[in-house]
Amino acid sequence: MQLKQYKLLGVVGTAWLFDAMDVAMLSFIMTYLKTEWQLTPATLGLVSAATSVGMVFGASICGYLADRIGRKRVLMYTLILFSFGNILLGMTPNVTLFIATRFLTGVGLGGELPVAATLIADHYRGTQQSRMLVLADSFWAIGWIIASILAFWVMPLIGWRWTVLATGITVLYALLMRRHLPADSPSRPTKKQSYRTLWQPEYRRQTVLLSALWFVVMLTYYGMFLWLPSVLLLRGFPIVTSFSYTLLISLAQLPGYYLAAYLMGKLQRKTVLTIYLLGTVISAIAFSIASNNTAILISGAWLSFFDLGAWGTLIAFTPSQFPQAIRGTGMGMAQSIGRIGATIGPYMVGVLLQLNFGVPTIWALFVGILLIGIVLLVFGVRDHVAEVKEVGQP
Repeated sequence: MQLKQYKLLGVVGTAWLFDAMDVAMLSFIMTYLKTEWQLTPATLGLVSAATSVGMVFGASICGYLADRIGRKRVLMYTLILFSFGNILLGMTPNVTLFIATRFLTGVGLGGELPVAATLIADHYRGTQQSRMLVLADSFWAIGWIIASILAFWVMPLIGWRWTVLATGITVLYALLMRRHLPADSPSRPTKKQSYRTLWQPEYRRQTVLLSALWFVVMLTYYGMFLWLPSVLLLRGFPIVTSFSYTLLISLAQLPGYYLAAYLMGKLQRKTVLTIYLLGTVISAIAFSIASNNTAILISGAWLSFFDLGAWGTLIAFTPSQFPQAIRGTGMGMAQSIGRIGATIGPYMVGVLLQLNFGVPTIWALFVGILLIGIVLLVFGVRDHVAEVKEVGQP
């Protein structure tokens, strides 16, 4: 692989790293917010859902703009918005403004992810495209690991506000790296595209099914992982212990990504995704019934391994289903609908906990949703590449 290809992977992967840091930090901050502002579980769910609501709008709007004005320019705008939101977050005086700021940050986050994936997809083809997308998404795990270290070592000393401000400053480094992004690959559709193009007969099937898969993956991922520290605390583990567990569990994400990237050249992407979703189901069941430190660590590690591997595989799967001229719009639309699931998942957990539902019951609900996603994948999605022609070409 040429040096410039490694460079592109590093630059785009940085976006995933900082996005993951932001999402992970929120899961740790929620415990502090509960004490500082005396929040109920339902309100905590609303706090975590605010980011995903912003991501719903960010993904669809920025994905469309990436097709109209270019991937590189839109990535710059999302980074500026994301950085500005993080700086404001550290100065919020109450939960209402915290939620509003998280929505603003979510717009930048939601826009950055599908546009970054589209940029990677534009510069690679075939198996290499799939592997590079998975490897870029693996930076998400590194972001979680860094956030876990900050939460474990830094946040107890300086508080959540200064920790958030510190992470906001690091995003400026990514902004500098964007200067090294390559120019957008040329795309020459013969007519202007719109959201309606995704619902034309030749693209409707993949739009619906991929959006449904993203809904399932995001609902279960955010529902489980944003609440992971709090769930461990509710089950009788001290808060510092929950941080250390999350750090160790996060380390398990990296081999999950790397195995998925390796399997891209050995199996169909649809098969790889099915394996990882089934692994997520089994791991979630094991985590829900684990009753001691060792069992929670092992089952949580496997849950991270498979769930994040499934996410990376779906990242690799989605852009190739659309031609380049509407790739940003298609990726953005699928992730935007998925973000609705990401909004529902955390809030649903908060409400169910407040209604005194047990952790095993809540995790059983996630298992059922994942099984629905597997059925949709196996019997509905076709593993093909939409690169034969551009939209509007004969």
